Amino acid sequence: MPLSEHEQHILDEIERKLSEDDPRFVRTVGQVSTHEHAARRTRLGVLLFIIGFVMLLLFPVRPWGQWAAIAGFGVMLASALVVYHYLKQLGREQLRSLGDGGRYSLTGALARLAERIRGNRGNPGGGPGQHPSSS
Repeated sequence: MPLSEHEQHILDEIERKLSEDDPRFVRTVGQVSTHEHAARRTRLGVLLFIIGFVMLLLFPVRPWGQWAAIAGFGVMLASALVVYHYLKQLGREQLRSLGDGGRYSLTGALARLAERIRGNRGNPGGGPGQHPSSS
């Protein structure tokens, strides 16, 4: 629903005052898109997952390894939830664009995995094109 003329005028006034008061904030917000933010958080989550896995591998190596392994599992679980949350927020086109650059091949793989998960969500019986009654 479009804004009324009065509402649009108020919004323009708020935007003008904000740009006068804090131009750095306006510039920062204008440069970062939701897609970039979610992609950055997804990469951070993958990195934290790898760090948690390394911590988990410390279990048999050190006497305090059991605590590192427990903490590593917690880090892996939390980072997996972060990655899941941000991949769910991204749209299909944005997920495809994550894998196109080639620089983030792991992120691209996660994007393809999320796209498959989204494709299977509509079909409770299996992959795309499969019906639950056919087997």
